[in-house]
Amino acid sequence: MDYVTAVPHPRSEAAAPTRSGRRSLALALLCGALGAAVALLSTRQRWSEGMATVAGGAFPLTAQGSDVTGVPAALAIVGLAALVAVFAVRRAGRLAVSAVLALSGAGIAVAALLGAGDTSALDEQAAKASGDTSATVAAFSHTAWPYAAVAGGALILLAGLLALRYGSGWPAMSGRYERDGTPRPRRAARPADPDRPEEIWKALDRGEDPTGADPV
Repeated sequence: MDYVTAVPHPRSEAAAPTRSGRRSLALALLCGALGAAVALLSTRQRWSEGMATVAGGAFPLTAQGSDVTGVPAALAIVGLAALVAVFAVRRAGRLAVSAVLALSGAGIAVAALLGAGDTSALDEQAAKASGDTSATVAAFSHTAWPYAAVAGGALILLAGLLALRYGSGWPAMSGRYERDGTPRPRRAARPADPDRPEEIWKALDRGEDPTGADPV
């Protein structure tokens, strides 16, 4: 009994990497852009709160993410720039930019985790409110926004890892915007207008046949 072995169609085999590259590209763009937006938004929100003891009693204090640390916002901008730059470079340059993208996400996550328990911003406010430079904040607590920044950093990290893994198959900026030193083809000479003598003389000065005929 003869058995017929199914042979995959060449087009289906060639299309599989293309589909995988498109999916990874779309996922990386989504994760990178969303992660940067979440990280930037979270730094504008209230991260921690506490109380300071003053002459009139307890005084409530709050600190935004940007007051606690400026690292997440700065790295979110770096991550966005790296996400765009991935398509402007190739080969080793793309690997380097992808690594920067991944490291930006990791840095955001670490800085946000450390900032969740940082009381220095509230301690500074307590010292100003009480007039005592040694005063510290009491009843310290933090919100969920530092962890939102951690999630944003994780998304950027994922985008960087996708770029490192699949970036070699992603499209790059069109080569017509790059200058590689290759001489451009010379534009074919246009026959001079016989009704305009000045064009005939200019063509003769350039060593061209004003009729546009090929030399014999």
